[in-house]
Amino acid sequence: MPGIRTLIVDDERLARQKIRTLLAGDDDIEIVGECANGPEAIAAVRKQKPHLLLLDVEMPGANGFEVLERLRNEPLPAVVFITAHDEYAVRAFEVEAVDYVMKPFDRRRFNDALRRAKRHMSEHREESEARILRLLERMIRGGRDSKALDHFVIKSRDRTFLLAVSDVDWIEAEGKYVRLHAAGASHLVRESISDVEERLDARKFLRIHRATIVNVKRILEMHRGFGGGVFVVLRDGTKLTMSRRYRARIREVTGLDV
Repeated sequence: MPGIRTLIVDDERLARQKIRTLLAGDDDIEIVGECANGPEAIAAVRKQKPHLLLLDVEMPGANGFEVLERLRNEPLPAVVFITAHDEYAVRAFEVEAVDYVMKPFDRRRFNDALRRAKRHMSEHREESEARILRLLERMIRGGRDSKALDHFVIKSRDRTFLLAVSDVDWIEAEGKYVRLHAAGASHLVRESISDVEERLDARKFLRIHRATIVNVKRILEMHRGFGGGVFVVLRDGTKLTMSRRYRARIREVTGLDV
């Protein structure tokens, strides 16, 4: 599995060697190069396209901030400044550096910065994946009405697949997410139940509770339980609570009543 492409930039050879040694035992890291000055760093970022940039501030040719400035119109890696100069700390975070490590540093402090960088990259990757999934859904819908939902895009571990809306048995709310139940399996989707309801065909999917939507074709029967509660029973035996406020709509669409 490809590692985190990492570029080390420091004008001191011993500093670069120390960083390389600290990274040596990390299986997630793939060192793609070392640079001793600003111009080298700019060229290497453009060529190597690293995910992580370990960047000194004071260097010949261009300092660390000038390096980032010259790359401002290009995709930038996560940046951890490693320097002996504490007066640049505020500016480092103004350019959205992940961390600012002061020399001399020990393994513990370096590892803290590395963990923070990995977390940062993971969070941004998830945001990117979410954007890709939303784009895929828009492509699937094409020029149709944005409310006409045909498929859900499901991300499960290391794969992404399409789940036809017609294959969904019922949907339940989980906070800001929904869980889709289909053929004995369940899938979490990053949408609210209200947003999903707006995009479903109201003739085929009915809200029966503030936290539940059902596929009309999966409804087998309705019955009243002890204490007067009403339940909707699906063809696979799933029993779901129905709120009183939704009974009229169920009766209108299915003809069922209790």
